[in-house]
Amino acid sequence: MDHSPARSTRLDSYVDRYAARTAGMTASEIRALFAVASRPEVVSLAGGMPNISGLPLDVVADSLTDVMSSRGSVALQYGSGQGDPQLREQICEVMRLEGIDAHPDDVVVTVGSQQAVDLVTRVFCDPGDVVICEAPSYVGALGVFKAYQADVVHAEMDADGLVPDALRQAIAATRAAGRRIKFLYTIPNFHNPAGVTLSAARRAEILDICRAEDVLVLEDNPYGLLGFDAEPMRAMRADEAEGVIYLGSFSKTFAPGFRVGWALAPHAVREKLVLAQESATLCPPTFSQLAVSAYLTDHDWRGQIKSFREMYRERRDAMVTALGDLMPATCTWNVPAGGFYVWLQLPEGIDAKAMLPRAVTARVAYVPGTAFYSDGFGSRFVRLSFCYPTPERIREGVARLAGVLQAEVELRETFGATAPSPGLVPRSRYDGPATDLT
Repeated sequence: MDHSPARSTRLDSYVDRYAARTAGMTASEIRALFAVASRPEVVSLAGGMPNISGLPLDVVADSLTDVMSSRGSVALQYGSGQGDPQLREQICEVMRLEGIDAHPDDVVVTVGSQQAVDLVTRVFCDPGDVVICEAPSYVGALGVFKAYQADVVHAEMDADGLVPDALRQAIAATRAAGRRIKFLYTIPNFHNPAGVTLSAARRAEILDICRAEDVLVLEDNPYGLLGFDAEPMRAMRADEAEGVIYLGSFSKTFAPGFRVGWALAPHAVREKLVLAQESATLCPPTFSQLAVSAYLTDHDWRGQIKSFREMYRERRDAMVTALGDLMPATCTWNVPAGGFYVWLQLPEGIDAKAMLPRAVTARVAYVPGTAFYSDGFGSRFVRLSFCYPTPERIREGVARLAGVLQAEVELRETFGATAPSPGLVPRSRYDGPATDLT
């Protein structure tokens, strides 16, 4: 018998050299299934891709031409680690729509707001530190916290957003265990994935709690200007300049391909974020910044946001109507007042992740709720995105999902907890890219 060790690959020799934090850098276990979502026969209610079909691409093209003809040598060169001064002034103008009175010196331009989450976490979190997050919370932020070896403590939400008493309990329990809380991460407007909005009264109460407990607030607000029926709500940062770091993005209100976001931070924090930015990228891409700045200068961006709001409202209405018409009575869901998402609760005993392969077979995709919790919770929940498909495709997708769900209920009634599972779909069977999960 041959007792010689198995031959290793070249990659095996690197495994023991990885930093401990790479253990948190893991792909979603359902990533392979999302490769299917890009196929034309599949209705994807999964990815949060903005629908840029409403953008006047000729206007955008003219702006890009002007950037290259008038500032090409600047656009193609390195820039400031903090970001272009003119764009930072324009960002302050955008934030005024939510009641924020800020100075451009306190704005740091980032490669999308995702990088802003990363920079803030890098600056504040040591391994074992705690970040308090809503339950559920944005999957991209949870991935960042995990990668930096910070632990997430969830606090309950309801129809009015983060529950103040749940926040108090999370703070008290964490400190009673002798652990350090670095910040509260919250998405107050049109939450991803839950779709709810933090009420005005609760915003004040949450800020009072965080002041009293000396907890920093990281306010992530990519959807705040995309409300369907009212003017933008006043940002938490508008009422607390020193205790809130505000994150914004042009990915949802202009175009995600430019990858331009920002952080508005207290002065001392701003300095650290610039240093972290310089060590990560030297500077955010100058061309993208000047392109966004030209768009804001030359185009009616407020009118464009209004058009986006109307388009997404039509899609929201299509989704909630289809859910009401087609879903079993034992399902429940919210009706979001803005943003991209509906949070669907399945009948008792139905596991969203286990059902996903059957949904893919039926040519519809969604994100199971477990992706939005750090503790494995959320198996009865589904995030449905209405931002990208047409209203007709949304209804077709909901119809397919309703059929899968009905079949799943019947399977459970017949077999109970031992209902057969079709298993994961091997990625090698599909050649499409993974769907965006933002």
